[in-house]
Amino acid sequence: MTIARKTRILLTTGAAAAIVAGAAAFLPTAWHSPANAATPPEPPATSSRAAAPVSSPAITGLPDFSPLVERYGPAVVNITVKQDVKTAMRGPPGMGGPDDDEQQALPFFFRGLPMMPRRQPVMGEGSGFIIDSSGLILTNAHVVDDADRVTVKLTDKREFTAKVLGKDRQTDVAVLKIEAKDLPTVVMGDSADLKVGQWVLAIGSPFGFENTVTAGIVSAKGRALPDDTYVPFIQTDVAVNPGNSGGPLFNLQGQVVGINSQIFSRTGGYEGLSFAIPIDVALRVQRELVANGHVSRGWLGVGIQGMSRELAASFGLDQPRGALVASVQPDSPAARAGLKTGDVIVEYDGQAISEASDLPPLVGATAVGSSAKLKVLRDGKEKLLSARVEQLADADTGTGKPDAADKSHASLGVAVADLSPEQRARLGLDAGGVVVTAVGDGPAADAGIRPGDVLLRLGQTEIRDTRQLRQLVAKAPADKPIPILVRRGESTLFLALEPLSRNG
Repeated sequence: MTIARKTRILLTTGAAAAIVAGAAAFLPTAWHSPANAATPPEPPATSSRAAAPVSSPAITGLPDFSPLVERYGPAVVNITVKQDVKTAMRGPPGMGGPDDDEQQALPFFFRGLPMMPRRQPVMGEGSGFIIDSSGLILTNAHVVDDADRVTVKLTDKREFTAKVLGKDRQTDVAVLKIEAKDLPTVVMGDSADLKVGQWVLAIGSPFGFENTVTAGIVSAKGRALPDDTYVPFIQTDVAVNPGNSGGPLFNLQGQVVGINSQIFSRTGGYEGLSFAIPIDVALRVQRELVANGHVSRGWLGVGIQGMSRELAASFGLDQPRGALVASVQPDSPAARAGLKTGDVIVEYDGQAISEASDLPPLVGATAVGSSAKLKVLRDGKEKLLSARVEQLADADTGTGKPDAADKSHASLGVAVADLSPEQRARLGLDAGGVVVTAVGDGPAADAGIRPGDVLLRLGQTEIRDTRQLRQLVAKAPADKPIPILVRRGESTLFLALEPLSRNG
């Protein structure tokens, strides 16, 4: 039988770092100064010629978490999941398969006959916490994914078979229900009140060690992680490992402020970077899962990207801010509201958009059918738009050599070609666009343009063909960056071209 602690790993390039699903629980506590702590000596007297240095108050003690653990530890549970996996059909012996030894153990007259497929149980572990005395439990969606049986174990050793009321992979939140009464529960806090530098506590089952307590501080808020569009994570340095997934994160007041979910690691274990789902996000998801069994999210129909300093300069912004609209889906709420590619969304329903990652959680949390006010920057001017939010429904690479590029595009350092009707049809383009067939040294390479990219727009002007691109390059400003819109695969994105030289 295989036992696995539930984890979710996303390898990155270079250092092969990983996002590993984990979880942790935190118990609230108060600052505590030991009664027998030594009194600091009085500072030496200073002469009238030297003023005493002014310093911030010293911390005279560390928090004692034991009262919090005693009070709220019983509300943290261990979750075991079982999944029955069918094994492949066995073939005859002597074919090099893994079942030869098993075949030889059979009586002679059974050997060589195909064996029936078997179910091999795979076990996994995680954590969770009780939010209602009647048996409602929060945990991570990845803890109970594909589970055939979910078992919840309390600190008093009682075990219950749990029903999965619902799970939401977008936020990695799941709600379980066990049939029990008068269970210990946690107290909910407000993750918006959490501050960087505050103490937090985790309780969970790392590597199967139940009710393990670890503590640390809040390292950052509002972190955006790959493939987690709708969660502004809380980053902590609390020790979290596989098996902690789904446990609560507590503040010093004894309130749950998050669900520990992931760690960033090169080894698969704790390295000081842990991430928790804000409890405000989790509770909103929980209410919808209990009421409807699924989560409804708002949808605008735009593709967005972040603003680098170079892109900000190319759009005339004094500093990077907002979400840059890289694409607008036809017949979407964004299209009907008048949003255009190249707009920079700086405010959504009264909330400032500092980073592109700020926008998706706000849109997702908007009630379907309601109207949202958007403040955008277009051609350096502010514009107010209104969008009616709808519900979110769950290129050939050319060849050639750089020195064969048309001299009219030498200042870009690319060779380009007009798109054929077949290429336009495949890309879904009615007209316009040129395909990059080769990239040499120059602004295009520095901006990240690749062979196979389709250039759609330079500055505020759509590119019709190679001849027009020549004219646009000739008129491009030589003293500031200029944005260029690129189609790459199924996505579009803006890149910033440094000031173009016309000496080529």
